[in-house]
Formats: sequence, structure tokens, C-alpha cells
Amino acid sequence: MIIRKLRLQRSWSQEQLSQMSGLSNRTIQRIEKGEKASHESLKSLAAVFEIDVILLSDPSKENGDITMEEENAMLYVENMRIFYLHTLTFIIVLPGLFLLNWLLTPGFMWSLLVLGGWGIGVAIHALWTFDVLSFLGTDWEKKAIEKRLGRKL
Repeated sequence: MIIRKLRLQRSWSQEQLSQMSGLSNRTIQRIEKGEKASHESLKSLAAVFEIDVILLSDPSKENGDITMEEENAMLYVENMRIFYLHTLTFIIVLPGLFLLNWLLTPGFMWSLLVLGGWGIGVAIHALWTFDVLSFLGTDWEKKAIEKRLGRKL
């Protein structure tokens, strides 16, 4: 996760870090998700970030750990990005489906069914992303875990 933190501090995308380090975009994604990186990959990343490779291989050497607050913020922003991509796909694909419906089967507007179903999906995704449907979110999980362990909050 320290790679992601360093990348975000510099406002770089994964693609930019990939190009600067000579690593594949997929490798960057895997490392940021917590998979173990090879020493060569860590050397490339350390050179790009201009830090000692030891800090990347053992973040406890320096205060490079990500706080829970930072991790939650990164997760929230990632969920927002996914929601925006979902909404953009909905906006781009749906007119094409309506056109296809109008050209092939104008007597039956099946595209309205797609609009309704997918629209409900986008609406639920929005409610979940922006914490309107937070009754089963992280707070609920924490409370359930504490209750299961017999602890009081």
C-alpha cells in the first residue's frame, strides 16, 4: 500500500508510474493490492520515487505505513471512480440500445426494460457509493464484530 500512497502523493496515475518505472500497469496494480513484489520491481519503483529500496521492501523502517483513515479515503475514492465509470457506461451504451431497438424491433420497446433495470442498478450503486445505504457498511461491520467478540463500543 505504500506504493499507492507515494503515487497518490505525487498525483500520478498507475499508467504514469508504469511508464516511469518500466513495469507493466498490471504489475503496479498487483503491488498496490498487496501482492509481493520482486526485488527488481522494488528497485525500479524506489528509483522513480527517489527513496531507498529498503523503505519499499520493509515500510516499518520509516513511517510509511498507511493509516486506517487514509486507507478508508482511498477506498472511498476508488468506489467513486468505479461508480462514475458505471454511470458513464450507462450514459454511452443506452442511446445505442435505443437506436438498435428502434431499427430492429420498433413495435416492442425492449430497451425500456434495459433502461429500467440498469437505471435501478445505477441508482442503487449511487446510494451505496455515497453512503446513503450505509446500514450494512463498515460501521455496521465494526459493531457486529465487537458484538460477536463480546466487547462494548
